[in-house]
Amino acid sequence: MSDPDLELASRRAIYQRIADTPGVHFRALLDELESAQGTLQYHLRWLADEGLVDVSEDGKYTRYYPAAEFTDAEQTVMNALRREYSRRILAHLLTDGPLSTTELSDRLEKAQSTVSWHLSKLAEADLVTKERDGRSVVYEVSDPDRVRYLYTVHRRSFTDKVVDRILGLWDSY
Repeated sequence: MSDPDLELASRRAIYQRIADTPGVHFRALLDELESAQGTLQYHLRWLADEGLVDVSEDGKYTRYYPAAEFTDAEQTVMNALRREYSRRILAHLLTDGPLSTTELSDRLEKAQSTVSWHLSKLAEADLVTKERDGRSVVYEVSDPDRVRYLYTVHRRSFTDKVVDRILGLWDSY
Protein backbone atom coordinates (compact mmCIF):
# COMPACT_ATOMS: atom_id res chain seq x y z
CA MET A 1 0.00 0.00 0.00
CA SER A 2 1.63 3.22 -1.07
CA ASP A 3 -0.78 5.63 0.60
CA PRO A 4 1.35 8.09 2.62
CA ASP A 5 -1.31 8.04 5.34
CA LEU A 6 -0.42 4.38 5.91
CA GLU A 7 3.34 4.72 6.26
CA LEU A 8 3.39 3.15 9.71
CA ALA A 9 3.49 -0.65 9.59
CA SER A 10 1.13 -0.93 12.57
CA ARG A 11 -1.43 1.38 10.97
CA ARG A 12 -1.12 -0.47 7.67
CA ALA A 13 -1.70 -3.80 9.46
CA ILE A 14 -4.84 -2.44 11.15
CA TYR A 15 -6.19 -1.07 7.89
CA GLN A 16 -5.43 -4.31 6.04
CA ARG A 17 -7.24 -6.36 8.69
CA ILE A 18 -10.30 -4.10 8.35
CA ALA A 19 -10.15 -4.43 4.55
CA ASP A 20 -9.87 -8.23 4.82
CA THR A 21 -12.62 -8.52 7.46
CA PRO A 22 -15.13 -5.71 6.90
CA GLY A 23 -17.28 -5.20 9.96
CA VAL A 24 -14.63 -6.46 12.35
CA HIS A 25 -15.07 -5.13 15.88
CA PHE A 26 -12.53 -3.63 18.26
CA ARG A 27 -12.01 -6.68 20.51
CA ALA A 28 -11.40 -8.94 17.50
CA LEU A 29 -8.84 -6.49 16.14
CA LEU A 30 -7.20 -6.33 19.55
CA ASP A 31 -6.97 -10.13 19.74
CA GLU A 32 -5.85 -10.66 16.15
CA LEU A 33 -3.25 -7.91 15.96
CA GLU A 34 -1.87 -8.37 19.48
CA SER A 35 -1.66 -4.62 19.85
CA ALA A 36 -1.90 -2.57 23.02
CA GLN A 37 -5.45 -1.34 23.57
CA GLY A 38 -4.51 2.34 23.68
CA THR A 39 -2.37 2.04 20.56
CA LEU A 40 -5.16 0.36 18.64
CA GLN A 41 -7.69 2.96 19.81
CA TYR A 42 -5.35 5.75 18.70
CA HIS A 43 -4.78 4.30 15.23
CA LEU A 44 -8.47 3.50 14.68
CA ARG A 45 -9.44 7.04 15.66
CA TRP A 46 -6.73 8.40 13.34
CA LEU A 47 -7.89 6.20 10.44
CA ALA A 48 -11.49 7.34 10.98
CA ASP A 49 -10.52 11.03 11.28
CA GLU A 50 -8.53 10.77 8.04
CA GLY A 51 -11.54 9.23 6.28
CA LEU A 52 -9.84 5.88 5.64
CA VAL A 53 -12.28 3.79 7.68
CA ASP A 54 -15.96 4.07 8.47
CA VAL A 55 -17.25 3.33 11.95
CA SER A 56 -20.59 1.59 12.50
CA GLU A 57 -22.40 0.92 15.79
CA ASP A 58 -24.52 -2.23 15.82
CA GLY A 59 -25.92 -1.88 19.32
CA LYS A 60 -23.31 -4.09 20.94
CA TYR A 61 -20.08 -3.53 19.03
CA THR A 62 -18.30 -0.76 17.23
CA ARG A 63 -17.43 -2.15 13.82
CA TYR A 64 -14.98 -0.91 11.22
CA TYR A 65 -15.18 -0.81 7.42
CA PRO A 66 -12.89 0.42 4.66
CA ALA A 67 -14.14 3.93 3.86
CA ALA A 68 -16.70 4.35 1.09
CA GLU A 69 -16.82 0.64 0.24
CA PHE A 70 -20.11 -0.14 2.01
CA THR A 71 -23.34 1.82 2.05
CA ASP A 72 -25.14 2.23 5.37
CA ALA A 73 -27.57 -0.51 4.34
CA GLU A 74 -24.71 -2.86 3.50
CA GLN A 75 -23.02 -2.10 6.83
CA THR A 76 -26.28 -3.00 8.59
CA VAL A 77 -26.34 -6.35 6.78
CA MET A 78 -22.65 -6.99 7.51
CA ASN A 79 -23.15 -6.09 11.19
CA ALA A 80 -25.82 -8.79 11.39
CA LEU A 81 -23.74 -11.30 9.45
CA ARG A 82 -20.88 -10.78 11.92
CA ARG A 83 -23.12 -12.09 14.75
CA GLU A 84 -23.14 -15.90 14.71
CA TYR A 85 -26.80 -16.59 15.45
CA SER A 86 -28.12 -13.69 13.41
CA ARG A 87 -26.07 -15.04 10.50
CA ARG A 88 -27.52 -18.53 10.98
CA ILE A 89 -31.06 -17.21 11.27
CA LEU A 90 -30.63 -15.26 8.05
CA ALA A 91 -29.24 -18.37 6.33
CA HIS A 92 -32.27 -20.46 7.34
CA LEU A 93 -34.66 -17.72 6.28
CA LEU A 94 -32.89 -17.36 2.93
CA THR A 95 -33.10 -21.06 2.15
CA ASP A 96 -36.40 -22.10 3.74
CA GLY A 97 -38.18 -18.91 4.77
CA PRO A 98 -40.55 -17.62 5.82
CA LEU A 99 -40.18 -19.37 9.18
CA SER A 100 -41.61 -18.93 12.66
CA THR A 101 -39.63 -18.46 15.86
CA THR A 102 -40.43 -22.05 16.84
CA GLU A 103 -39.17 -23.43 13.52
CA LEU A 104 -35.99 -21.39 13.76
CA SER A 105 -35.49 -22.41 17.38
CA ASP A 106 -35.72 -26.08 16.42
CA ARG A 107 -33.27 -25.66 13.54
CA LEU A 108 -30.75 -23.72 15.61
CA GLU A 109 -31.25 -25.85 18.72
CA LYS A 110 -31.52 -22.64 20.75
CA ALA A 111 -34.17 -21.44 23.16
CA GLN A 112 -37.07 -19.58 21.58
CA SER A 113 -36.25 -16.55 23.74
CA THR A 114 -32.72 -16.42 22.28
CA VAL A 115 -33.99 -16.75 18.71
CA SER A 116 -36.70 -14.19 19.40
CA TRP A 117 -34.10 -11.71 20.71
CA HIS A 118 -32.01 -12.08 17.55
CA LEU A 119 -35.11 -11.79 15.36
CA SER A 120 -36.15 -8.59 17.12
CA LYS A 121 -32.69 -7.11 16.48
CA LEU A 122 -32.89 -8.15 12.82
CA ALA A 123 -36.39 -6.62 12.57
CA GLU A 124 -35.21 -3.37 14.22
CA ALA A 125 -32.47 -3.19 11.58
CA ASP A 126 -35.10 -3.77 8.84
CA LEU A 127 -33.32 -6.95 7.74
CA VAL A 128 -36.37 -9.15 8.32
CA THR A 129 -40.09 -8.57 8.12
CA LYS A 130 -42.61 -10.27 10.33
CA GLU A 131 -46.15 -11.21 9.62
CA ARG A 132 -48.75 -12.82 11.84
CA ASP A 133 -49.88 -16.24 10.63
CA GLY A 134 -52.65 -17.35 12.96
CA ARG A 135 -51.13 -17.72 16.43
CA SER A 136 -47.54 -17.49 15.27
CA VAL A 137 -45.37 -14.87 13.66
CA VAL A 138 -43.33 -15.75 10.60
CA TYR A 139 -40.18 -13.95 9.51
CA GLU A 140 -38.73 -13.35 6.08
CA VAL A 141 -35.55 -11.62 4.87
CA SER A 142 -36.36 -8.10 3.62
CA ASP A 143 -33.70 -7.94 0.91
CA PRO A 144 -32.57 -11.52 0.25
CA ASP A 145 -30.43 -10.64 -2.77
CA ARG A 146 -28.34 -8.13 -0.81
CA VAL A 147 -27.85 -10.48 2.16
CA ARG A 148 -26.96 -13.42 -0.10
CA TYR A 149 -24.56 -11.28 -2.15
CA LEU A 150 -22.70 -9.84 0.86
CA TYR A 151 -22.42 -13.24 2.51
CA THR A 152 -21.13 -14.83 -0.67
CA VAL A 153 -18.58 -12.10 -1.38
CA HIS A 154 -17.24 -12.02 2.19
CA ARG A 155 -17.89 -15.63 3.26
CA ARG A 156 -14.23 -16.46 3.84
CA SER A 157 -14.09 -13.81 6.55
CA PHE A 158 -17.03 -15.39 8.43
CA THR A 159 -15.56 -18.90 8.82
CA ASP A 160 -18.99 -20.40 9.39
CA LYS A 161 -19.20 -23.74 7.62
CA VAL A 162 -22.67 -24.32 9.11
CA VAL A 163 -24.06 -21.35 7.19
CA ASP A 164 -22.07 -22.32 4.10
CA ARG A 165 -23.73 -25.73 4.20
CA ILE A 166 -27.20 -24.21 4.71
CA LEU A 167 -26.70 -21.84 1.78
CA GLY A 168 -25.21 -24.57 -0.39
CA LEU A 169 -21.73 -23.07 -0.50
CA TRP A 170 -19.93 -26.05 1.05
CA ASP A 171 -18.39 -27.20 -2.24
CA SER A 172 -16.86 -23.81 -2.94
CA TYR A 173 -14.05 -24.37 -0.40
